[in-house]
Amino acid sequence: MRSRSKSMGVSRRIAPTYLLLTVMHANQGLAQDAPSTGEDSTVTYPAAYFERYEPFSVADMLDRIPGINVARQQGPTSGGPGPGGSQGSDRRGLGLGGDQVLINSRRIAGKENEGNSQLSRIPANQVERIEIIRGTSVDLDVRGGTQIINIVLLEAESRSSIAYEVNLDHHHDGELKPGAKLSLSGQQGAFDYLLSAESEPRWEYRVGNEVSLLADGSLNEIIRYNKTRDAQPLVVSTNLGYQFATSDIIHFNAQYENSDTPQRDNRAIFDYQSTPTSLALESDDINLDANFWEIGGDYEHTLSNGNRWKSLFIVNRRESDRLRNRFLANPTDGTNDLFLSSFSRYQERILRSSYSMNLVSNQDLEFGLERAQTILDSTLKLGLLTATGPVSKAFGGLTPITNSDATVEEIRYEAFAIHNWQINGRMSLESTLIFEESEIKQSGDVSKKRKFDFVRPKLDYRFDITPSLQLRATVEKDVAQLSFNDFTANTNEMDDDQNSIAGNPDLRQEQSWRYDLNLEYRFRDDGGVINTNVFYHDLEDVIDKVDVSTPTALQSANGNIGDGERYGMNLDGSLRLSMFDLPQVLVTSRVAVEDGNVTDPFRGYDRRLRRQGRGSYRYGFRHDMISRDINYGINVNGSFYGDTLVYDIDKIESYDGDDFIMAFLEIKGWGGLTYRLEVTSVHEQERCRIRERYVGGTIATGVMNEIEESCSHSGEKYAIKIRGTF
Repeated sequence: MRSRSKSMGVSRRIAPTYLLLTVMHANQGLAQDAPSTGEDSTVTYPAAYFERYEPFSVADMLDRIPGINVARQQGPTSGGPGPGGSQGSDRRGLGLGGDQVLINSRRIAGKENEGNSQLSRIPANQVERIEIIRGTSVDLDVRGGTQIINIVLLEAESRSSIAYEVNLDHHHDGELKPGAKLSLSGQQGAFDYLLSAESEPRWEYRVGNEVSLLADGSLNEIIRYNKTRDAQPLVVSTNLGYQFATSDIIHFNAQYENSDTPQRDNRAIFDYQSTPTSLALESDDINLDANFWEIGGDYEHTLSNGNRWKSLFIVNRRESDRLRNRFLANPTDGTNDLFLSSFSRYQERILRSSYSMNLVSNQDLEFGLERAQTILDSTLKLGLLTATGPVSKAFGGLTPITNSDATVEEIRYEAFAIHNWQINGRMSLESTLIFEESEIKQSGDVSKKRKFDFVRPKLDYRFDITPSLQLRATVEKDVAQLSFNDFTANTNEMDDDQNSIAGNPDLRQEQSWRYDLNLEYRFRDDGGVINTNVFYHDLEDVIDKVDVSTPTALQSANGNIGDGERYGMNLDGSLRLSMFDLPQVLVTSRVAVEDGNVTDPFRGYDRRLRRQGRGSYRYGFRHDMISRDINYGINVNGSFYGDTLVYDIDKIESYDGDDFIMAFLEIKGWGGLTYRLEVTSVHEQERCRIRERYVGGTIATGVMNEIEESCSHSGEKYAIKIRGTF
């Protein structure tokens, strides 16, 4: 059982933010190159502001901006949509929201190869300015976030820059793993380009221990395990642009990623219910082959009256082939008692076109249409060692148990209209209306066709009370997308005892009305930012586990369990310690608390939402010692302990984990290079799961038979990085 104490109170974790807010009024600001705030509330940081820091990339520049974490959040609240949500990179189609990073005021036509992924690839010496857009405008290509980051690159007849990074990771098991990044960016007349390639190690050696107690408190078994995962994905991408004239511009984007991930899991199982205590050895040989490619492009034409027409396309495909063989003893001389093969091919084709126009001097309108086709092909083969039954080579020489084959296809249309009204110099109102229509067809094990249509309105009101203080209020109807993986049988990689989980072709989309109130205050002279957000979500058709048992087997699948609610508050603070004569020390902090409820489908009473937890916190600082070309800092992320629960038909799981800690030291040194040391999880960050198992029925009708407590850690990691540009 775990020995570490959980006596640390909530007050201790909120203390960094409380201290931050109480001292902000004393801030005096920086001396030079301070950012400017425009009439439209956009905050502009010129390249000269960052020169003293000698940043390597755009990501380094953003790290120096107070309150940047507010702008980099995907949405205004921490409470996200359900499985397959309408926001984030997992969404199907493109939509109005998503990535909150623009490059030269445009949205990159990509899902994986989008603006946020470019931040570490673009050298700092290619940037003219960085804009934090706090208002609304018909000219913006994305909406949905509190703020938008716009990276404006230098314009020149000819410019180019090569940035590179080499690194070496040292893991707690002594493993050394190298990596490298290379990017070429520049402009030649009307042609601009960014080419990049990277190969970063993803090695993990996880060590854990699981203790099982029976309901009477007696020791059932102890499992000691280790998991070794070795991945080194290769990612190659390109972003090209050409401006034919002042009114016409075209872009092309592409990305390719390949990753082979061998994994070995070893378990030593001590059975204390046998006399004498017995020992069983198990070994999993797992191999995952995955590849992904994406191509995208856009064309934009600006008319003489300032109106704009833009069209884009995205085509991508992701394949994943996973094979798991379990051996009693080891793969060389043991008995293979489980064969589990899963394959998926996910394809997407998106076409989107929009037209923006000025109605009157203070009102604009944008309308358009998006078509997205998404196809998932999946297979699942499960073979087990049985005393009777035929065997098959296609199932590893074992008896076939499950042979699932499914294809799911969705054709979705999204028509949208956005009206932007600048009420006066301090107030704006953006009204959005989206009509969504889709058809989902499933074939294979189940043949089914369903059609859906939704109307999704949204109001976004912003009031600049002062140039520094802004109020934002939004009301939005959100419809989460259905996850194709929930339609078909698939695997549960988080549970070694559960070979496969059932699908549910009758799922409906989770819907919600979202109400958000946001207040942001920016201190003068770039002294800091405080942001407060309060939200309430009224949920309909919440997705969680439901009973889909057969006469011969007890099983569950994701399904709709009824209505619910989610509510909470986020408090962000960022401060320069100028009042202590330390203007180059930037302290950041965030506290997010939330609650919610839904009726449990098994027990019939209200409980928290699945995996909701009580909230999270983040705090850290960075100190730029400019005169010595040194900067260092630390960042801590964690969650409040307790109530992070997952309910299933015959088990209840509780999750907890230590704080994630990352510290760094960076020095500008020989050859004009940057030398960076990163240390993560020096305290051997532990994550734990407590599982209650029930027998003789569900968690409502059965009896608790066993309690498992499993804790593991992947140990500390030390990384050395050397960066340079020329």
